[in-house]
Amino acid sequence: MPVPLHTTGKASFDEIYDRADPRAYYARMSDLDYRIPELAKPFFQQQIREYRASARVTAPTVLDIGCSYGINAALLRFDTTMRGLVGHYDDPDSDRAGLIRRDRARLDAHTGPTDVRFLGMDASRPALDYAHEAGLLHEVVHADLESGEPTDEQRAVLATADLVVSTGCVGYVTEKTLARVATAHPRRRPWMAHFVLRMYDFAPIAAELAALGYRTEQAPGLYEQRRFASDAERTQVLNTLSAKGIDITGHEDTGWLYAALYLSRPLPKHYADTKDPH
Repeated sequence: MPVPLHTTGKASFDEIYDRADPRAYYARMSDLDYRIPELAKPFFQQQIREYRASARVTAPTVLDIGCSYGINAALLRFDTTMRGLVGHYDDPDSDRAGLIRRDRARLDAHTGPTDVRFLGMDASRPALDYAHEAGLLHEVVHADLESGEPTDEQRAVLATADLVVSTGCVGYVTEKTLARVATAHPRRRPWMAHFVLRMYDFAPIAAELAALGYRTEQAPGLYEQRRFASDAERTQVLNTLSAKGIDITGHEDTGWLYAALYLSRPLPKHYADTKDPH
């Protein structure tokens, strides 16, 4: 069955983001060697450590935009790998309730950090509901901030974020969403760390964040996201990169989507309302 393309040029996986549990999601991502969340894990851990030291906050709050079934939270809280997560959810005999009980039991074993609070935002209600009920995410926001402002209730949740991360949502979301997240708190700006596919230009986002008092830097290196899902996706992405004058040698021409890491931090004056230590 042909893989449909999203309007952004990437393959669309809508059919696995709206399942009641993440088994189909992890099975499909495993087929494509999806690895960017695992590659991002040590960078997110570093950002958490640096934020904790800089802001003197004992238990930082991390918001994952485009979190789906809480994959980044699961990698950190279970202290596992992508292969480990795929194996964890490879259980055709369990029902949704059984998977949730197993996730909660694993969290109760305290295998990962207990001094970090995880939030998730996504357009998929079933994915958010699973991640929240399983305990992977402490609070969730089901919203499309490309089309409008958050509600007062959503803004209150978003305003608690100390660090905003993503591993593939940029392209689906733009500076509109990130600006609305950044300004959820009227006086305090969260740090940000976004892994962005090379086919998407981060400059408009960086410019919008700069207007809000941020400085953005691109970290060294490029990171494999996943293999192309189809010949059509590969052709579309390579054409997009060529049109942008981006050299694909040794990267996308090997059959992989590649991402860069952008770190955005507010200038010191935006630390005026740093939260009291938890």
